[in-house]
Amino acid sequence: MQWVRDGAAPAPEVVEKDAASCRQQAWREAQYRGWAYQPYWWGPSLARRGSFGRSFAPWPYPYGPYPYAWGDPAFEEARLADFCMRAKGYELLPVPKPAQKAPG
Repeated sequence: MQWVRDGAAPAPEVVEKDAASCRQQAWREAQYRGWAYQPYWWGPSLARRGSFGRSFAPWPYPYGPYPYAWGDPAFEEARLADFCMRAKGYELLPVPKPAQKAPG
């Protein structure tokens, strides 16, 4: 896969500069969201003791039918970096395969 803009692949250093900028911005935003938007039930006070004395975290933390959207900064970072590149006019397309010579 490669980033393409306006139907052609720009110079590798241009793509890398834009991608690095997007990754940096995405990392900052994902880290902020992962910390700032924690749900109200997040924290050690949620742990409970089961009938066998083992501690556990009851539903919905951290899993459930509707898990917390920004719970994992890594997924959010990838999504934001992809969004940033697309906002700059890039499109992610497969690299064309080189033409193979006919045998013989």
